[in-house]
Amino acid sequence: METTTKTIANNEPLASTNGMKPKFELLGKKATRFGFGEGLVTLGERYENVVVLGGDITGSVMTSYFQEKFPDRFFSAGIMEATATLVATGLALSGKVPFFASYGAFAACRNTDMLRISVCYNDANVKIGGGHAGISVGPDGATHQVLEEIAITRTLPNMTLVVPCDFTEAKKATVAIGEFVGPAYIRFGRTDTPMFTKEDTPFELGRAQVFREGNDVAICACGPMVWEALVAAEELAKEGIDARVINVSTIKPLDNATLIAAAKECGAIVSAEEHQITAGLGGAIAELLVKEYPVPMEFVGVHDTFGGSGEPDELMALFGLTSVTIIEAAKKVVKRKS
Repeated sequence: METTTKTIANNEPLASTNGMKPKFELLGKKATRFGFGEGLVTLGERYENVVVLGGDITGSVMTSYFQEKFPDRFFSAGIMEATATLVATGLALSGKVPFFASYGAFAACRNTDMLRISVCYNDANVKIGGGHAGISVGPDGATHQVLEEIAITRTLPNMTLVVPCDFTEAKKATVAIGEFVGPAYIRFGRTDTPMFTKEDTPFELGRAQVFREGNDVAICACGPMVWEALVAAEELAKEGIDARVINVSTIKPLDNATLIAAAKECGAIVSAEEHQITAGLGGAIAELLVKEYPVPMEFVGVHDTFGGSGEPDELMALFGLTSVTIIEAAKKVVKRKS
């Protein structure tokens, strides 16, 4: 799918942002799952020891890209996530670099025991792709809208956890975790979301990226909420609030230095994630700052509930996962710091 650079004009609001009019470039829309699939192919071309395991949903999580290019290095485990993870662990301990991908509801939640004991306890070089993440899965409903896997995977010792913000970063992140030695989990979505990073946009595991400078409040976001944070920052600027936007693409390990600096320089933090507020990105940041540099903080995310069926944009608005909610949180937290 070809995309072209497009600047959003003042009379051309982005539909997913409730009418807000950002002043930065949108590079089209494409789901992060496609970035994951393309990243697998890149790794396969570079390294002969990269292998991929799939269930019966290869076309949904885009492991089909690798299967088509390298059929001799692709193994189907059927609808048995635990078995696939055990096989991946054995392959890793034998010198391969195995990726296994499924819906996050299965790859993380149903599979937690295997991730904990087989993968992380052995510090095995297994890479897990968790698809269909968040509310934006849409009509598939609550059973497939996994909202808990950041909380689950970030508690596992030895695990690296990445939540890319768009298609391009998802491709970079997939390659990065493939070249990194150790257990890793990458979270990606099904629905087309804004693309706004480029090939030369910095990305590094364990590092957060400041996408917009500002000193009144820092909005720390991951996944598709980074775009919403950028839109919110533009609107806040019209009201005299200068918001810093930080893309926290690696949730474990956190970039402590960047987040502590944001707390010191801005004095207020808003977290934004397409996940349960409990023990997610916001919880990880709060755990850090309460020890290092406590500041007022507000949390944008899902509030202790399951998802539901509907169109992605409708669900994001219904659950408060838009720039509008981020703006409200930013104004509230700025008042709290004064």
